[in-house]
Amino acid sequence: MKFTDGYWLTLPGVEVLRPRHVETVEVHDDTLVAYAATAPLTERRHSLNLPQLTVRVDSPMDGVIGVQVEHFRGTVDRGPAFEVRTSPDPVVVKGAEAPGEHATLTAGPLTARLRTDAPWQLDFLASDRVLTSSGERGLAALQTPDGPFVREQLALGVGHHVFGLGERFGPFVKNGQSVDIWNADGGTASEQAYKNVPFYLTDAGYGVFVDHPERVSFEVGTEVVSRTQFSVAGQRLRYYVVYGPTPKEILRRYTALTGRPARVPTWSYGLWLSTSFTTDYDEATVLSFVDGMAERELPLSVFHFDCFWMRQFHWCDFVWDPATFPDPEGTLARLHERGLKVSAWINPYIAQRSHLFEEGARLGYLVRRPNGDVWQWDMWQAGMALVDFTNPDAWRWFQDKLEVLLDQGVDTLKTDFGERVPTDVVWHDGSDPERMHNYYAQLYNRCVFELLERRRGRGEAVLFARAATAGGQQFPVHWGGDCESTFVAMAESLRGGLSLALSGFGFWSHDIGGFEGTPDAEVFKRWLAFGLLSSHSRLHGSNSYRVPWAFDEEAVSVTRTFARLKNTLMPYLAAAGLEASRDGVPVMRPMLLEFPDDRGAATVDTQYMLGPSLLVAPVFDAGGEVEYYLPAGRWTRLLTGEVVEGGGWRRERHDAHSLPLLVRPGSVIARGARSDRPDYDYGEGLVLEVYEPHEGLVQQVDVPTSDGAGSAGTVDLRVTGGILRARAHGLGGQWSVRVGGRLVHAEAGEVTIALDEPPEA
Repeated sequence: MKFTDGYWLTLPGVEVLRPRHVETVEVHDDTLVAYAATAPLTERRHSLNLPQLTVRVDSPMDGVIGVQVEHFRGTVDRGPAFEVRTSPDPVVVKGAEAPGEHATLTAGPLTARLRTDAPWQLDFLASDRVLTSSGERGLAALQTPDGPFVREQLALGVGHHVFGLGERFGPFVKNGQSVDIWNADGGTASEQAYKNVPFYLTDAGYGVFVDHPERVSFEVGTEVVSRTQFSVAGQRLRYYVVYGPTPKEILRRYTALTGRPARVPTWSYGLWLSTSFTTDYDEATVLSFVDGMAERELPLSVFHFDCFWMRQFHWCDFVWDPATFPDPEGTLARLHERGLKVSAWINPYIAQRSHLFEEGARLGYLVRRPNGDVWQWDMWQAGMALVDFTNPDAWRWFQDKLEVLLDQGVDTLKTDFGERVPTDVVWHDGSDPERMHNYYAQLYNRCVFELLERRRGRGEAVLFARAATAGGQQFPVHWGGDCESTFVAMAESLRGGLSLALSGFGFWSHDIGGFEGTPDAEVFKRWLAFGLLSSHSRLHGSNSYRVPWAFDEEAVSVTRTFARLKNTLMPYLAAAGLEASRDGVPVMRPMLLEFPDDRGAATVDTQYMLGPSLLVAPVFDAGGEVEYYLPAGRWTRLLTGEVVEGGGWRRERHDAHSLPLLVRPGSVIARGARSDRPDYDYGEGLVLEVYEPHEGLVQQVDVPTSDGAGSAGTVDLRVTGGILRARAHGLGGQWSVRVGGRLVHAEAGEVTIALDEPPEA
């Protein structure tokens, strides 16, 4: 939201109250509190009729500093609020030693430095370097025709880029954009987004989390070109500056603050196949798809039933349509017999014809209007209402209804929707409707995830969720929503996933081939390679089946190639998933996460790193043309073994069975022995592929257990004197090391390879 007309003027009806003179700074053990008058104080009488802003500086943990700005403090905070974690890390607070000097608060490597007179200046420093600042013309309380607001403007340096703000489908770099944090069911082709997160990350050593679940308006170099502005309605603003120094470290701290992604089961990394949305299907159709995949040797892990497993106009009543699924328990059992997990679509909306509507209304479990009526409308489902998750009894009621599905054999749930949340309503716990709009998705997904964890166990719970806000990363997996079936939509989906990754989300998926419409065969085949080299992979569409043979025989072959490749990469991918859950570093990584010092990599949004070592550049062209950026070093094509020299942009042509998939020099890729499924004993038959080893290389490879819960063992590798030595610890199975064309099997838990010896013929 903009408040000014250029640099000097304000918009009509806008009154700006800026901190002009710090009258007093209170120094406490763990807090600085500044009282800043909005005009210079040169005489005592100037304090009369003069507004004052209160600015509190504190810290929840090392490397993170919080700032709270208030105009009037008497407003009621009705919630909800993000869950912000704290740790007992000590802070060092120092008052100014002389008038006009600085007071400081230091939290580990990050310091807030506050000027104690005029003009207003609050700097954030690390290693005596100013990362960003709040200056005299930035911070303000404002009165507007739409009510009061508080805004902050933080300095944006030359060449500094802003990323994140949720899953955004426009330009990856947010400089020059106006972004409102407001969840919307708007597809993937506009400025609207399903997953809005009031957190941005920069390549200048810091990120900023605005601790407000309601609408937060960002002006990234737009209101003032040299600043990032954020504003909220009301009398109070709270934000946190999160120090790096690297983008990875910023994400580690941010996810420590707002929650780390839960560990996902290894079976979830395999291929998911859906009925699609509006297609006709029954058990015979479903089994024909599943058996068709098996007959063609296409690995499949999960079968998903989309909306019409329930009767039309009854969504959601969680009752299988008896016309198409008269024996749901038998249907699910037959899918389980084929070695599959089962997913079912749900949403939090209760249609008027659902038998749950009357029950929910009678018990007070549905959101109401101020006059006591149940809130209803006819969009999506006739007369639908909304479950009130702020009511603990409604929370348990919703879980009880879903337990029936789990008893029948459903393994996981697709938590669709949750964005169209009204603001002209009254919530059970009295929450502010504006703040509940975005936060509703957090309650909805938490409710369902909590049930799955209770029933399936920690590490076995997984969702396929669409809506989210800050903290939503705790309930994976999230997918990209309803995109078109074109190359352009494929690229916009990737941009959304990269932005979400820099917003703290560790796992992400998308509809292979796109959702709206039916892709042509070339789009589908190129999207297959991209989708099967994502953390999670699903074949799903709107009005057409997405089995590969519906396109052409080459699509079948491409599916087989990349589905089997992904399964062999599971020891590597599961380790990356554990890193996401442990440290908050996503599985699919924008280039700047792995190459923070490479300016050429910072803004690239048509490729990504899959884990720390694999570069993936999807092909967005029917003819196979692709251009990608390759950082310096000797990279190796995973599919062919060819070595490629990096250090700039490359243009290539690839057939449908190929794409730029390159291994970072000095990497060790753990490959499994099975290609038919993602969940197996990764230690048995493990091959550690070492790429471009160099003198002094030291790596420890953690081999996950088959369920991804922990470590089945480790292998320590080092190169000294031209000799590569690898020794296993706790690894029970047979394993090998491959360097170039040489494969050496371990003996007594150890491998030794002289790197200067040519491989045997």
